[in-house]
Amino acid sequence: MNESSIIDLQIPDLAMAYGLILLTAAAARLQGIGQGKNMLWASLRMVFQLLAIGYVLKFVFAIEHPLPVLLLLLIMTGFSLQVIAGRIKDRMPGFYRVVGASMFIGCGSITFFFCLLVVGISPWYDPRYLIPLAGMIIGNSMNGASLAAERLAAEMRERREEIETALCLGAGSRPASRTAVRSAFRAALLPATNTMAAMGIVSLPGMMTGQILSGTSPMIAVKYQIAIMCAITGSVAITSFLILVQGYRRYFTPAHQLREN
Repeated sequence: MNESSIIDLQIPDLAMAYGLILLTAAAARLQGIGQGKNMLWASLRMVFQLLAIGYVLKFVFAIEHPLPVLLLLLIMTGFSLQVIAGRIKDRMPGFYRVVGASMFIGCGSITFFFCLLVVGISPWYDPRYLIPLAGMIIGNSMNGASLAAERLAAEMRERREEIETALCLGAGSRPASRTAVRSAFRAALLPATNTMAAMGIVSLPGMMTGQILSGTSPMIAVKYQIAIMCAITGSVAITSFLILVQGYRRYFTPAHQLREN
């Protein structure tokens, strides 16, 4: 199947699909849960953002130069950091520095490892591969990062007396906060673990579905999906680990004392 044989969606088709959003908003209003306006606003944002990125990608694909590709990846990472910040009310000290550096190192290293060594794209900045693969890695790492940061803050708050007791008994900041860090790391990895466990039987993932719809052999799509899920899980783990390793230290003074709230 070539590109000309792919079924294109026209404006009336998209309008019918958008009717499902209106139906959802109406159901929310009928039940009085107050999510109707939020649903409509989120859907309009989605449409605008996807149309904008579509035009941007068309421009980037035509240029075939590494600079706009790298710039777009930095923008994607920056936006993901803002999304994480918007989800978390109780932020760790030095939140932007810790999470930003962790996202940049974790997502960046896994993206280029996957694209250059696993997939072997050439040239290395080929936007048709690098941008969508990086988008999946950054998007899933964003979810793991937000869970790690949010859970660490909650654990450090809820276990404050326990941690202070350990410090009084002579423990350093690392062993005193080990339980909190482990709990946060477990929470960050749980969604990726659950997704892998259900994949293929309960659900067909988006990347695999997209490739099949575009005419790719199902077995090739399966192999790509397995590979990208491994990359996503690795990126979530590295990003979350870096957040937690840097983050727990921010709650302590250089003398291994808990900072005041």
